Amino acid sequence: MALLHRSRLIPRLSVPRREALRTTLWFVPTVEIVIAALLFIITYQVDRAAYRGDITLPGWVNNGSADAARQILTAIAAALITVVGLVFSILIVALTLASTQFGPRILRNFIRDRGVQVTLGTFVATFFYVVLTLGSVSHGSRGDFVPHVSITVSLGLTLIDVGVLVYFINHVARSIQLPEVIASIAGDLTDAIEAEYSVATTRCAPISAAGDLLSRLEEEGAPVEATTSGYLQFVGYSTLVGIAVETDAVIQLLYRPGHFLVRGLPLARVWPADAAADVARGLEQAHVTGASRTLRQDLAFAIDQLVEIAIRALSPAVNDPFSAMSCIDWLGDALCRMTLAWHSRRVYFDDDGKVRIIAAEASYERYVDRAFDKVRQAGRGMPAIMIRQLDALARIGAYATNAQQRAVLLQQAEMIMRSTEESVAEPLDRADVRRHYDEVLELAREADSLGSAL
Repeated sequence: MALLHRSRLIPRLSVPRREALRTTLWFVPTVEIVIAALLFIITYQVDRAAYRGDITLPGWVNNGSADAARQILTAIAAALITVVGLVFSILIVALTLASTQFGPRILRNFIRDRGVQVTLGTFVATFFYVVLTLGSVSHGSRGDFVPHVSITVSLGLTLIDVGVLVYFINHVARSIQLPEVIASIAGDLTDAIEAEYSVATTRCAPISAAGDLLSRLEEEGAPVEATTSGYLQFVGYSTLVGIAVETDAVIQLLYRPGHFLVRGLPLARVWPADAAADVARGLEQAHVTGASRTLRQDLAFAIDQLVEIAIRALSPAVNDPFSAMSCIDWLGDALCRMTLAWHSRRVYFDDDGKVRIIAAEASYERYVDRAFDKVRQAGRGMPAIMIRQLDALARIGAYATNAQQRAVLLQQAEMIMRSTEESVAEPLDRADVRRHYDEVLELAREADSLGSAL
């Protein structure tokens, strides 16, 4: 059984592994170094063939002496390693300063940036190639062996590095600008929403489909403890269904991605209780935990990042309401997509239609509250922030598919209006906010009337 679990987990855990590799500065450079090594093997073989007289090199290939080759390659290698050290030292300083304004969690997004990874990899791979070429210059039976093709390729790679350096400077200068940071996080959130809700749901249902299983799990189920502490990053629901089928059990998950697990505390409940030991052996393998949260299956993480930027911008030390309004706009866009695609996936079935997994999913209200509550509280007494939030609620309401979603949005609108009446002294400002609030109410009434007519 353990072997079967392990074989099933390999494809399921590829997603978190890809995310882990994406959030590193070593994977892409390592791949480029391997490519550089393969390229050197090819050019070296061509150079050996030319040295033996088997082929004739074209006239545009470098044809200097061994001493000239050593000087050229040494100069290139020294320049490359100097540029790498200088540029990335400056980058770290810039990102450190940016993190004080955007929040420390934003640094993870810069590490994930493909432009940064490819730039570092290109410089390091070129340096590696040049060092290999420098080491191949030697004395042989036919005189000095000078790898003319490899030297020419080294010069070409150096020219490419110059272009990459110009791109990198422009890329970093743009990427640390707050609007770009906000748009990048919003793009990641959009991708996560599309990935999350594009998954087939033919074997999923709301919590009501569980029937009396919840009470049985509570009364007769056995707990399964977490074996490691850390943030839950990924749950392999399909893998868990397979484990439940093999043990003929029902598994209730007590945490969702983004929650912090504590070693020794219950991670799940299993019914019947005698299946808990078998489930425990595979359950921890179907969960991925780590030191930080990730976007995969944790939509609230990207929402929290945008909210963090917004409340920092609204703090008295920064006082940048326009950046906060930009965050509100992007949060509204993400919630529009989420509202349109929303479906509850609390219960998962097997092929025979039996309930196997009861997940700990966040509610729609939870996501809306997470996007609006802290910003509303931080923007208390600021009519511009209140108006922008009401406008966002109006846009989201246009995508609402049922009365429950509209009720959640109206609740937020009511809290915004109450906060305005309590904190804004100017009557005209309150009237301006009231006008936008009335527009939200009117749109909700029209949607309810349309739904009743249908």
